[in-house]
Amino acid sequence: MNAGIIGLGKYVPEKVLTNFDLEKMIDTNDEWIRTRTGIEERRIAADHEDTSDLAYEAAKQAIENSGIEASQIGLILVATVTPDQGFPSVACQIQERLGATKASAMDVSAACSGFIYGIATAKQFVESGSYPYVLVVGAEKLTKIVDWEDRNTAVLFGDGACAAVIGQVSEGRGILAFELGADGSGGKHLYLNQEQAISMNGREVFKFAVRQMGESAVSVLGKAGLSKEDVDFLVPHQANIRIMEASRERLELPEEKLSKRIHKYGNTSSASIGIALKDELDEGKIKDDDIVVLVGFGGGLTWGAAVIKWGK
Repeated sequence: MNAGIIGLGKYVPEKVLTNFDLEKMIDTNDEWIRTRTGIEERRIAADHEDTSDLAYEAAKQAIENSGIEASQIGLILVATVTPDQGFPSVACQIQERLGATKASAMDVSAACSGFIYGIATAKQFVESGSYPYVLVVGAEKLTKIVDWEDRNTAVLFGDGACAAVIGQVSEGRGILAFELGADGSGGKHLYLNQEQAISMNGREVFKFAVRQMGESAVSVLGKAGLSKEDVDFLVPHQANIRIMEASRERLELPEEKLSKRIHKYGNTSSASIGIALKDELDEGKIKDDDIVVLVGFGGGLTWGAAVIKWGK
């Protein structure tokens, strides 16, 4: 049995916060943000929207896209570092709203690597026969933990959600290989501080990300028995355009094979890879039987990569 993505969804809030808007809030400017990060705007959740609301909208779309009923889902995994509250989990909250009454549910905390951690976990449950379908969601309302006076981090983050239904796919397709990793000693470089705001040592995180994203992408291809030449599309965590370009160069890919959605959404943490993947599919850039590499890194420090042969 091969497990793969059989349905995909995304949700981003309506409100757009541009770099020019940020110029009025903190000491920064559009050129500084664009040249260093690649970000032009990001989405901001409304006051009445919380992480579970974003997660629900993306999940509903993914289930509809998959062609199954919510009652067929056996497990819900929500990757998030910004739950509505400590408990109940976001996964339990959306289980009720979706009507997925037969599903067990839990949240996964791996920061920006969370979506890959989620699909790797889902693969095990589907291929073992434990559950026929697993719903994986990456959802964040990061703007509620942003320090709007810290110009080094306030410009980076946005809100949004992605969702994927993992189920059985045809022979040769699906999630061919994955790699997960963590280095707890690096947790001091990216964390939630006592003021409940994001704190980041940008230089250290940048160095880690450039090295680890490239290494993980190459390593996971090896696990799948593939080479750089086999890759049709790279969807990295949308954190910083320079980090993303470094991953592309490590795989020796042309620019048109790199997913670049950071300019529209900023860094949406666990939602970023899935949102970018959905956009690329909608625009026809990923087709059946394409080899797609997903790779990300996040607070923890964590990292993850997956190779997918696309299609049901």
